[in-house]
Amino acid sequence: MNTSEENGDLRPVDEIQIDALDRKLLEAFAGRVVRKDLVKKLKVGFNIPVYVMEYLLGKFCSTSNRDEIDSGLQQVKATISERIVRADQSELIKARLQKHGSMKIIDLCTAIFDEKDQGGKYWARLAASGLDFVHVEPELVHKHERLFTGGIWANIELLYDETMVHRGVTRPFVLQRLAPIQIASAKHDEFVEGRRRFSRDEWTDVLIRTMGYEPTHPDFSQRRKWLYLLRLVPMVEKNFNLVELGPRSTGKSYVFRELSPYAILLSGGQVTIPKLFASNAPPYEPGLVTRWDVVAFDEVAGSHFKKPEDKQLYKDYMEMGSFSRGSAKGTIQGEAGFVFNGNLDGDVETIARTSHLFLPFPDTIRTDMAFHDRWHAYLPGWEMPKMQPGYFTPHMGFIADYIAEIFHNELRPRSFADLYDRYFHLGSHVEERDRKAIARTTSGLIKLLHPDGDCSKAEVEEYLRFGIELRRRVKEQLRRMGGVEYARVNLSYIDKETRQETFVSCNELGSTQIIPEGPLPPGDVFTVGHDPDEGRYSLFRIQCSVVPAGGRFAVVGVTSKGIRESARMAYDYLRSNGKKIGIDRDLAEYDVNIQVMSLTSGKEATDLGMAFYIALLSATLGRQIGAQLVVLGQMSLHGVLSRVEGLGDKLRVAMDAGARRVLIPTENSRDFATLPAEVLDKLRIDFYSEPSQAAFKALAD
Repeated sequence: MNTSEENGDLRPVDEIQIDALDRKLLEAFAGRVVRKDLVKKLKVGFNIPVYVMEYLLGKFCSTSNRDEIDSGLQQVKATISERIVRADQSELIKARLQKHGSMKIIDLCTAIFDEKDQGGKYWARLAASGLDFVHVEPELVHKHERLFTGGIWANIELLYDETMVHRGVTRPFVLQRLAPIQIASAKHDEFVEGRRRFSRDEWTDVLIRTMGYEPTHPDFSQRRKWLYLLRLVPMVEKNFNLVELGPRSTGKSYVFRELSPYAILLSGGQVTIPKLFASNAPPYEPGLVTRWDVVAFDEVAGSHFKKPEDKQLYKDYMEMGSFSRGSAKGTIQGEAGFVFNGNLDGDVETIARTSHLFLPFPDTIRTDMAFHDRWHAYLPGWEMPKMQPGYFTPHMGFIADYIAEIFHNELRPRSFADLYDRYFHLGSHVEERDRKAIARTTSGLIKLLHPDGDCSKAEVEEYLRFGIELRRRVKEQLRRMGGVEYARVNLSYIDKETRQETFVSCNELGSTQIIPEGPLPPGDVFTVGHDPDEGRYSLFRIQCSVVPAGGRFAVVGVTSKGIRESARMAYDYLRSNGKKIGIDRDLAEYDVNIQVMSLTSGKEATDLGMAFYIALLSATLGRQIGAQLVVLGQMSLHGVLSRVEGLGDKLRVAMDAGARRVLIPTENSRDFATLPAEVLDKLRIDFYSEPSQAAFKALAD
């Protein structure tokens, strides 16, 4: 349908080819489906959610007959013109109310409670109409409590009564009736019966079209469709916490803004603790997490926590689905899941190789591993395409409010979290938080694709594998930040019948090796250092050149105080002791240039002395370093070695980067009993008791 803005006329709808899936959907769900392109075309000029527009289209245009659609669109257009208010019509609404005494509109209604008024007073506010201080009866607002937490789009009847005076001020507007925009009925049995007419692939395409996309487009692979469906899981699974980071313009926030009246999108990621959870003072009003199914935070880079206890409240709720603010209400339960959306800039393989994939988060939570451990699934947003015109469907999909009612009333109360246990065990690396996350993701996918829970073992295995991958992505980032504490990332499942164990990985982990396989040029050394300020371990690459000149010594790249001091100490030690190990030249007659590169965003390290020493010696002698070697350890000005602290974490960083050999001081041999078996299995560890011995072992034959 095209609209003519000049005269308000409607041109006939564009002709489309009704396909087999459209026909089957119309037969199985008559009156519950609508052509999705009508919404996109009709919505121009009206700032209302899709589910409101589809509510109207569903009443008049749930058919494939072109003439009936044209006629229905005329009725929809008339309803929009008569009842949906534009922002510039607020004064016109007031004038019509005063003239006629009453009118019916469709608007977003919110309510507040003024406790300062004697006895308390409830007021309604109509967002589009711009009407404040609208009288509303307490019984009405308590019947629809979401009026207090984001509001409700509804059919509204307003009265004008100039005798309504409050505290000496005339407040003539009265909210007489409110009927939320909703489908009359959405029954599970009917929904399940209709679903049984479709294959799983067909049903997947129905859900994708319901979201507004065209699944037959060549860019929509089966995996990509499932990633789109993952955005729906928080709507059918209680307390499901999802994070999606990826490029801009991939539709990350669309479904949470448009598809369901039970989801709320908070732009900018900002919300107060009282609004989100509960006020800590009378009247102790519960917040968004008790009123909504999903609370989505858009642009999480702007999120922040003003107090440490605020962040702890998030973590407690994400873990347990309940919270306490010390009020008389005690512990309060909530069923809303958190969805955090944000933009991840740069090449994901580089980020995955050099840092971690929680970088877009604000400083207050970026490195908080306990916070990130609460995510049930990490949707790889970099796999989602940027929106293009051809991605939007002209075919049939469920009316948004109908599917939202099914999600909220019929699917959400059910659980298939234990269904996978009929066929599979989870592997030894799967901890309790992992198990819950995997089970919830699997349950959510089954609800979406098999609302009666009737699915085959092979299908359950697919959902289980997908859920494990999404949880492992979380664990992998925690391992990069926390080392040995989060070393158990090899998540797997075991077939109860065959006893075969299958390990699940993430696509972006295939290119995380940083250390090349062949020998390095002289003066080129890898090491791992500890940043005491940030409490993290980082991989460094040191490149050194020694050329005849006037004795200049320079360090460039990452040049923090600790790094400069370690480099200078190693240089001075080599100058003083070079002849003892067979160096027949005076470094004072050479220019020494050292470049320090941080490969995992490290800014400081005070324990790189041995790596600097071996790099200097290698460059001076023109000898290569052994292949895939990492040198650990710190030395004093007199060559006294220090015990490596955090050895397990440093070995983990080295292993993940592609190391095969690691040099460590003999003093650390007593730490072997505490090292993970995986590290000992994959790394060859050589000990040294003095700097010259380390150099001898490091230089390639």
